[in-house]
Amino acid sequence: MLKITFLGTGTSQGIPVIGSTNPVCFSTDKRDKRLRVSIAIEWEDYRYIIDCGPDFRYQMLRENINHIDGILFTHEHADHTAGIDDIRPFSFKLGAVPFYAHKKVIENLKKRFEYVFVKENKYPGAPSVQLNEVDLNPFYLKDLKVIPVEAFHADTLVLGYRFNDFAYLTDIKSITATEKEKLKNLKVLVINALREKQHHSHLNLEEAINLVNELKPERTYFTHISIDMGFHEEVQNKLPENIFLAYDGLKLTI
Repeated sequence: MLKITFLGTGTSQGIPVIGSTNPVCFSTDKRDKRLRVSIAIEWEDYRYIIDCGPDFRYQMLRENINHIDGILFTHEHADHTAGIDDIRPFSFKLGAVPFYAHKKVIENLKKRFEYVFVKENKYPGAPSVQLNEVDLNPFYLKDLKVIPVEAFHADTLVLGYRFNDFAYLTDIKSITATEKEKLKNLKVLVINALREKQHHSHLNLEEAINLVNELKPERTYFTHISIDMGFHEEVQNKLPENIFLAYDGLKLTI
């Protein structure tokens, strides 16, 4: 049995957006307050995080997460990686934190967070990580099989991940027929749906619904939601049966 916690369901700016006058930013519905996109996945005594954005510290505190077994990355953009320095408490307590990422993501992180990866004269307060390169071959986290799913965020390669009957993809715009086959017969699919209007690198609402209709999971939760999508309650009331807007703090058992 898998337990999924939505740590964040917002876009790169989060909601509310600094300085915005969009009415969604002033909503009193807690479901309209969205941190940068991330989930925790748990089974037995294991817990892994997917993506480590700039809200990582608060997300760990909010959910009272005191232990993680590793972090999987979808891609290298800042809203998915900028919280790396805040893994320090886990590193100090547990040792090197396992990272699972595509080669291009690892190379990007080595440039942007050089102090984490240096081997000589490393600052003693820097976090320690254990790098695990991911390609399209399945791998295991403890006893759980993970199937990487390749998709594209405009020209940026993004990895989604399937765990048993659950799959998580975010920041995608396109996916090949071959990779779609990996997403058949799901109980739960999580996928991005940015807004109603078209976007050059993200699925909009119509595109996301069309993809769901093609893949036919039992349930779908949309994430990576912008202020331009509108109010959570109003959007949810217009969605097809078995499709839901995720929100921060939402927990699923699969």
